[in-house]
Amino acid sequence: MSIERDLMKRILVLDGAMGTMIQTHTLEEEDFRAQRFKDHPCTLKGNNDLLSITQPEIIKGIHRAYLDAGADIIETNTFSSTSIGMADYQMENLAYELNYESAKIAKEVTLEYQEKTPDQKRYVAGSIGPTNKTASMSPDVNDPGFRAVEFDELVSAYKEQTLGLVEGGADLLLVETIFDTLNAKAALYAIQEIKTEKKSEIPVMVSGTITDASGRTLSGQTVEAFRISLSHHPVLSIGFNCALGADQLLPYIKRLSNQSDVFISAHPNAGLPNAFGAYDQSPEEMRDLIEAYLKQDVVNIIGGCCGTTPEHIRQIAELAKKYPPRNPKSSNND
Repeated sequence: MSIERDLMKRILVLDGAMGTMIQTHTLEEEDFRAQRFKDHPCTLKGNNDLLSITQPEIIKGIHRAYLDAGADIIETNTFSSTSIGMADYQMENLAYELNYESAKIAKEVTLEYQEKTPDQKRYVAGSIGPTNKTASMSPDVNDPGFRAVEFDELVSAYKEQTLGLVEGGADLLLVETIFDTLNAKAALYAIQEIKTEKKSEIPVMVSGTITDASGRTLSGQTVEAFRISLSHHPVLSIGFNCALGADQLLPYIKRLSNQSDVFISAHPNAGLPNAFGAYDQSPEEMRDLIEAYLKQDVVNIIGGCCGTTPEHIRQIAELAKKYPPRNPKSSNND
């Protein structure tokens, strides 16, 4: 697999935030609707994934900005593109199309860059988010046995999403921002079914999220429990993203790196959000914090999550060139 060869040679750079970049366009309701959805019965503003259909040039421009900055891997604009996520906008029937079109336009952009620099391969990662429901916990404190979604429902939704991403041209799949590992297991089960049906060997990355200083996911798992509970599935990489800034995330990445014999990824936020929910950490500040990951030899894939921009990625990409990649076979895997 070419990405495995690349990962053994150098640290690969993942792109930055999609939402942060979309916000710079100050889009209004009519921009999200375009002509096709002008009569849709509910508000669509904020449905960023829909822009892959209604404003594809904006999404392509964001992909290009990250590739110009030095990203090796760009994520599709599909974080919420499941029938479960799209139910909030009464657009469940669009799930396959959203994933297919998002992967297609990302692939088109990577091929543009492939022609410019044929010696450097770029990859499209199909972004598979956690959905807005959890299979492990009840949203109702008065009914702890209640579940807003069942495992089989998640599998069905993830299977549709995966099919769209694979048929749209994604090079790998990224199950990301995992706060409930049961949801992730449903995603991985769905992915395996598609891989079997399509006779595909598409690589899979998984990335959890540590929600606070306790060092646990939202569903209560430690770093070690998170890794072990997903170890049955063959993955290209395992890592963490979101929730924390680079300095807060580093201890958990180190623990994961020490215990894993697969590639390690990290894409932290640009610090912690301020009182207005914005991220103030400059590209230079984030770069300096990321350097600790590279000096301590704990990552193979590095990028940015919430609040990061092409300039953040540019600074990180320049830094990554100076360091060798972590060797997964030299971990202290137990």
